[in-house]
Amino acid sequence: MTASTAGPLLSARGLRVTFPGRRGAAPSRAVDGVDLEVGAGEIVALVGESGCGKTTLARTLLGLVRPTEGDVRFDGRPLEYAARALKAYRRRVQLVLQDPSGALNPRHTVYEAVAEGLRIHGYAGDETAAVERALSRAGLRPPERFFARHPHELSGGQRQRVVIAGALVLEPELIVADEPVASLDASVRGEILALLLGLRAELGLSALVVTHDLGLAWNIADRVAVMYLGRIVETGRVEQVLTAPQHPYTQALLSVLPEAPGTPVILTGEPPDPSRVPTGCRFHARCQILAGGEAERAGVADACRGQDLEILTGDAGAQVACHWVGARVTS
Repeated sequence: MTASTAGPLLSARGLRVTFPGRRGAAPSRAVDGVDLEVGAGEIVALVGESGCGKTTLARTLLGLVRPTEGDVRFDGRPLEYAARALKAYRRRVQLVLQDPSGALNPRHTVYEAVAEGLRIHGYAGDETAAVERALSRAGLRPPERFFARHPHELSGGQRQRVVIAGALVLEPELIVADEPVASLDASVRGEILALLLGLRAELGLSALVVTHDLGLAWNIADRVAVMYLGRIVETGRVEQVLTAPQHPYTQALLSVLPEAPGTPVILTGEPPDPSRVPTGCRFHARCQILAGGEAERAGVADACRGQDLEILTGDAGAQVACHWVGARVTS
């Protein structure tokens, strides 16, 4: 896969999103100091367990959530939050939801579902031609055959293609796809992933794909960013991160894939509550490297438990937030 070498199309710097605590509880640090980029023509996978903050991050990048700190830039310009500016931005950056059944109004026909965005944005061109073009690009051909159908008359894969067509109809430059194949059968997932890759090749479309599935990231992404408890803990080219993972969290996620060699690493407990972020490395309470004594032998166990850290450069140019990796790199 080849990504553009131009500057980032979408970028976040120092992004934080903090939600007030309920009934006197501490604030929840859902996104806690994130830097992230998506280049023109690039597909980036944002990976992590449920509750790690990746959906909140995606919504913030879309302008649906306003950050507490930091900024979002698109095409080099800061995201503005005035209603008119957001409307213009969302024409260029579109969301594809994970559940096509929930994303589609059961009373609307396919034509109405796809045309909705055009009407919201006051499209002045040929509406029917635009809908036909979007459905065709989404793989629903001949498009007019689907115009009068309702969601219940379609397969799961066809419904997801309608959702994608609804995003494509405005001819965006970037899509944010939140678990785009999670609700689909395995046989259909490959078709949708191939569709997204085809759209990148045909239209130069960029994408941020939010997923818990590292296998999906391997099949579609140029780069991958692994998120844990509001932070990016490892990022790099997909072949770097997924064939030679450095952060213990990434290693654990990969170890449970069916094709992974060796013994799976079973993480104990649930991810910590974002309103009670632990001191030190936020992964240390579940870390197999710390539990197994390797961090102690490397002389970083105290730092793991008590010293927070920024992303640092690891092996092969990947970026990793881990005291143990840092000790290995500098030794």
